[in-house]
Amino acid sequence: MTVLLAFAPLGADETAAKKWIDSEFDLSTLSKAEQIQEMLWFIDAAKPFQGMEINVVSETLTTHEYEAQVLAKAFFEITGIKVNHDLIGEGDVVEKLQTQMQSGRNIYDAYINDSDLIGTHYRYQQVRNLTDWMEGEGASVTLPTLDIDDFIGKSFTTAPDGKLYQLPDQQFANLYWFRYDWFTNPDIKAQFKAKYGYDLGVPINWSAYEDIANFFTNDVKEINGERVYGHMDYGKKDPSLGWRFTDAWLSMAGAGDKGLPNGKPVDEWGIRVEGCSPVGSSVSRGGATNSPAAVYSVTKYIDWLKNYAPPVASGMTFSEAGPVPAQGSIAQQIFWYTAFTADMVKPGIPVMDGNKPKWRMAPSPRGAYYEDGTKLGYQDTGAWTLMKSTPTKRAQAAWLYAQFTVSKTVSLKKSHVGLTFIRESDIWDESMSERAPSLGGLIEFYRSNSRVLWTPTGTNIPDYPRLAQLWWQDIGDAISGEKTPQEAMDNLARSQDRILQRLERANVQKVCGPKLNDRRDPDYWLNQPGSPKAKLDNEKPQGITVDYDELIKSWEATPKPAGVGE
Repeated sequence: MTVLLAFAPLGADETAAKKWIDSEFDLSTLSKAEQIQEMLWFIDAAKPFQGMEINVVSETLTTHEYEAQVLAKAFFEITGIKVNHDLIGEGDVVEKLQTQMQSGRNIYDAYINDSDLIGTHYRYQQVRNLTDWMEGEGASVTLPTLDIDDFIGKSFTTAPDGKLYQLPDQQFANLYWFRYDWFTNPDIKAQFKAKYGYDLGVPINWSAYEDIANFFTNDVKEINGERVYGHMDYGKKDPSLGWRFTDAWLSMAGAGDKGLPNGKPVDEWGIRVEGCSPVGSSVSRGGATNSPAAVYSVTKYIDWLKNYAPPVASGMTFSEAGPVPAQGSIAQQIFWYTAFTADMVKPGIPVMDGNKPKWRMAPSPRGAYYEDGTKLGYQDTGAWTLMKSTPTKRAQAAWLYAQFTVSKTVSLKKSHVGLTFIRESDIWDESMSERAPSLGGLIEFYRSNSRVLWTPTGTNIPDYPRLAQLWWQDIGDAISGEKTPQEAMDNLARSQDRILQRLERANVQKVCGPKLNDRRDPDYWLNQPGSPKAKLDNEKPQGITVDYDELIKSWEATPKPAGVGE
């Protein structure tokens, strides 16, 4: 139920609010009257901060560009608070955040940073936990219609103490992408069936993905005179290579334990937690970073990159590889971010037929070690974060802006611009139903029960910035052949354990800090239930596929949650 707030008209500010509602925020899950009431609350709450200028930062994404270029201006005209919304690289955001944590100097009044840092924020206790903030110092500036339960990512930004530490601002998942027009071509389907004995369709497991990759790269080879490939990825030894793996690649293989939003006691990075304290990354300490499933995941990544992707892919970074599927030569991609959807539906590009996509997105196939009940993929959740080192008044003003960018007045329009959904009510809005046919399965995915299997990095990671930067170097060595996949993951696991050990010795994390297990014979852990899992005799079982249109029917049967849009 929407709470209506009554205030006397406030002249120019209300005029500005009405102007923005009519001209920009014409799409909203609220009625115009409810939008006006929500904006009147912002006008009144902002009175103590008139004339202030605040500084916030986020990485450069379409959604955040909209905030910086449009929403910051609207907020200023409506509230009188000027916002400098900086857009910088993701790594730079983390660096600024670290600097503020270490120095205590207020660099930014609020950050949109990945919820992957939830374990870091919780343990270092240098950010304001929003549950207490909204009831204490932030109570007078907390929007009554914020509706925390409407945020689909609130479990990702909730720490083991049950409190909210970050407010989701945008979300996108890492899914499977494929050329629907090629997969439904009768001649291509018949050719695949003749070779593999089962139907060409959305791969359920990695075996089928590999068969399809080989088929398009080495059997089909050309479509309409153009060279085609059955796989796309990137492999340059660059920090972005780390994202390729920390964004849940090991969990897709099945390396972690069952549990949502993250495996317990072993998560998707292979780090084991007992209670709430990390106890090890190596198999010898009960972790799974160098387990058979993890080594399998790296081996498959390298094999597919070298055998089925365009030759240039191994020298590309994340940003260079991202636009390639839209150019029309890629049959499928196992690791594709829905943040690219807006660019993938631009009129006139090779993968569009008018306003209808030639491609579709679907759930990611799962590796040989995967078990039902385990997370299946990664979901990026950029979330508003308030540092304790930010002066209270500045934090309060920044909190107003943060809530404005996710308010129900604004969020539906922002969702249409960036296609990075944060609210259940936006996902189920009729305007999304109308747009769904042009978005290749995005709306159907977010309305499905399957969505819960895609989650960000969880609370097992005690220092995300330090640990995340380790991955790309060892993986890069495996790609180049300097190390075998086993050697690379052994070194990565040892490196993670060293950082956990340093954190334990320094005793800098007073809450749920690392307490490493003693080393044991790896066979002890491999013979225990759950993760780490012993090596399978057969890591390439029979390929399994499903017809995409049948899959979509099951998604469409998902009922709208009670209370949404009512």
